[in-house]
Formats: sequence, structure tokens, C-alpha cells
Amino acid sequence: MDAAPANPVPELKWKLWIYTNYDCNLRCAYCLAESSPTAPRRAIGLANATRLVDEAVDLGCTDVYFTGGEPLILSEIYAMLAYASARVRTTLLTNAMLLRGTRLAKLSAIANDNLIVQVSLDGGRAEDHDAYRGAGSWVKTVAGIVALQGAGFRVRLSTTETPANAAHIAAICAFHQGLGIPEEDHFIRPLARRGFSTEGYELSMISVNPELTVNSDGVFWHPLSTDADMQVSKTIFPLATAYERVRDQLDIIKKTGSAPLMTFT
Repeated sequence: MDAAPANPVPELKWKLWIYTNYDCNLRCAYCLAESSPTAPRRAIGLANATRLVDEAVDLGCTDVYFTGGEPLILSEIYAMLAYASARVRTTLLTNAMLLRGTRLAKLSAIANDNLIVQVSLDGGRAEDHDAYRGAGSWVKTVAGIVALQGAGFRVRLSTTETPANAAHIAAICAFHQGLGIPEEDHFIRPLARRGFSTEGYELSMISVNPELTVNSDGVFWHPLSTDADMQVSKTIFPLATAYERVRDQLDIIKKTGSAPLMTFT
């Protein structure tokens, strides 16, 4: 019997992230994707999204995340979410500011136990959140969270720690607990120096555990960056090819003693 490798590749819970688009109703000062109202859409498209879901399920991915940009700008997002959540645990990332009227009704129509909505909330008060996301955004985001809860959705919150809110993390936690959102559905990530951000954590393949990430340009190591140095494949399909490349690269990193240090989800 062969001896087990001294430093084997860790068994990760593999996830798939899909950048549905890059245009957004906000222009956050720290946006890693450089999204804004004037950013090119670079849409992934419904056909690509559904094929990606199928291939991710075949690879054993435990979760699929739809991110942007602001995915709720897209008319196709509801079909993407319905298709994915019928097959695998699915999370929509949103700023929640557009969740009213027709959009809220369409999202509510596809609600199920497999569909989670993750909202970016950087503060328990407007000044902490709006400092990087824009004046008036906190009020609309909180209204969106309340609307989601009223529609019966499980709401998770993500907080990016910034100089504006670092001293008030406890207040953020108290605020979301007041909304009935438990700690297990709130995570905090550090600011990363990518995209629009000129400050924060230095990101590379050796500093984060891989989470397969796809946009219209190919496949990347992690959703925190779709820059060239994080790209593992310039073609999307088959997803298995990129998956194997990531596993091979992770094995090399482990053997050289520079193991990924952080997971942001």
C-alpha cells in the first residue's frame, strides 16, 4: 500500500461563483469588481449560467453564488436563481436597494428553502455604511432587508470592515440581531486592495482558499478578484478543466509550504 502524501491537498467544500454582470446601481469606493452604473455589463447569460450550474453539481460543488455588479438589474436573474436553487444551495448577492415592486414580486415567486439572499451591510447606522457605498444607500438597503424578511427569505449579511466602521462592529452585530438575523448568518471580511480599493489586504492565490469563480472572460481562483493574476482558465467550459487546474495549483502551493491562509465566505 502506498504511503499517504505528507502534505495532501485539503478537502475543500467546493463552491461556484458566477459573475452575472458588472453594471450596478452603486459605485462603492472599495468595489473589487469595479462595478458602477456606467460599467460595461459583461453579462454571463442564462444559457451559460444554467450549464455552469449543471457542471458545478457534477463536480460536487456544495453552493452556487450569483454576484455582480448588481444581479437584480438583469431580467434573466430570476430564471437563473430558479434553475440553480432546484439543484443546489443557491445564494444571491445583492445590495437589496432594488427590492421593491416587480423585482421583489418576481424574487418572491421563486422562493424556496434552497435560495438564500446575502445582503451587503457595512453598518448599524447610516454613516458607517454610506462612507464607502454612497449617501442614502443604508436606508434603502435596510428597507430591502426588511422586505426580504417579510417575504420569508433567509437573509445573510456580509460586512466589509473599513476604517469607517472598524470601531463599530459590535454595533453592526447588535443591529442585525435586532432584525432577527443570527450571528451564523453574518460574516465580516477585511478590505482587499483590488479594483477601486487602494487600501486593505493584499490578495493572491496563496493568501485565499480557492472558490471557483466564473465571468464572461473565463475562470478565476476566487471571487474577490477577476484580475489576470488570479485567472486559471480563459475558457469557461468545460468547468472541470479549470477545476483540475485549481486543484493542481493548490497542490503545488501546499508542497512549497505556502498554503492559502484565508477564506472569505
